[in-house]
Amino acid sequence: MDFEYLHPADQLVMIMQRIYEHGMTTTSGGNLSVKDENGDIWITPAGIDKGTLTRNDIIRVTPDGTCYGPHKPSSELPFHQSVYEMRPDINAVLHAHPPALVAFSIARKLPATDLLPSVAKMCPDVRMATYAVPGSNELGANIGKEFEKGSNIVILENHGVCIGGKDMFSAFMMFETLEYSANLEIIARKIGTPRPFPKNKLALTLTRNHLLMDDFVPRIHSAEECAARRDMITLIKRSYKQGLFSATHGTYSVRLSDGSFIITPFGKDRAYLTEQDLVRIKADMKEEGKVPSRAVRLHSEIYKQHPDINAVLLAHPMHVMAFAVTDEAFDPRTIPESYILLREIKKVPFEDIYSDPAKAAAQFGNSVPALIFNNDCVVVTGSSLLQAFDRLEVAEATAHSIIASHDIGDIVHITPQEVDDLKEAFNLKD
Repeated sequence: MDFEYLHPADQLVMIMQRIYEHGMTTTSGGNLSVKDENGDIWITPAGIDKGTLTRNDIIRVTPDGTCYGPHKPSSELPFHQSVYEMRPDINAVLHAHPPALVAFSIARKLPATDLLPSVAKMCPDVRMATYAVPGSNELGANIGKEFEKGSNIVILENHGVCIGGKDMFSAFMMFETLEYSANLEIIARKIGTPRPFPKNKLALTLTRNHLLMDDFVPRIHSAEECAARRDMITLIKRSYKQGLFSATHGTYSVRLSDGSFIITPFGKDRAYLTEQDLVRIKADMKEEGKVPSRAVRLHSEIYKQHPDINAVLLAHPMHVMAFAVTDEAFDPRTIPESYILLREIKKVPFEDIYSDPAKAAAQFGNSVPALIFNNDCVVVTGSSLLQAFDRLEVAEATAHSIIASHDIGDIVHITPQEVDDLKEAFNLKD
């Protein structure tokens, strides 16, 4: 999906729909705007249901203040104008009331942005604006003052969040990422103390291996490859809807019978991926004209070392990641399904995924189908795409149950004898 070819009104409708459907704003809450090349501001209307918004509902406000459209512009227009005035480099403003960021807003505290490298890179400077009446010039001045200092993300005391970007998708990525991180911090605090990602090692995550691969030109696309692409797109979109990963973070791959594999691309919106966006990797070369995920080397090493593994999923499911950012162990001996599918999940240093993918790949096996990389991600493997996806869903459901149990009582795990019984009944190999 290339936003530069979408009309501003269509951009606003598309992003508002995603925000609303993911429960990050309400029917009456939040507003979005885009500034076009003429200086006109396209903004969502006041008092119109966010769940049924159409392009005809969007209001255009010219630099002289004239409004065109069937409704009144959002009452928050003054602070949108203030942001654009203070920051000429900003062409899109997003304001919403997502639950996790509102929690920080009403506690008047800033969320941690150093739990995961993706958050640290995308949301490096978060500030807070002093409370003022919604829609007032005073609120616009308070928000504009923080943007003038260079921040693109401003939490509003007792209100919500305001984010500015070079375009609407950039603003949305920051918004989605920060709300995810705020949720992660809240959940992680239920089981332990969140552990920050080491600042001095952030550079390790900027590997360029995915950019340096040689190209090859596929001569044909076999029925097997086309089926793999189709099935991957189906589960990628389902994963995004379920919150297993975000718009631009999360990597799936599937091995083909000739030893090549298909992997998700770098930096493309997971919600709108198509079969042709996926990248084929063959003999350590990438499909011409495409850029694979930054984690391509890890996926390649897993396939090289484990001929029985045919699918690899790298994701950031919220409850599993709570274990990745704390010292709490993730023990799946909770219910039979969890143990049968997950066996043992090890937690390993995040460095391995970037600096030594061969070492990371070597740690997978029959009894270790998944690894949690501290402060980074979880990687799940399977003999098929569906098995790997099932494991990912079960991992998240299991983590959710473990965290929820902290408010009920101590967990009673399946005993060693009961584990042996499961191994025998389901022929589980070590």
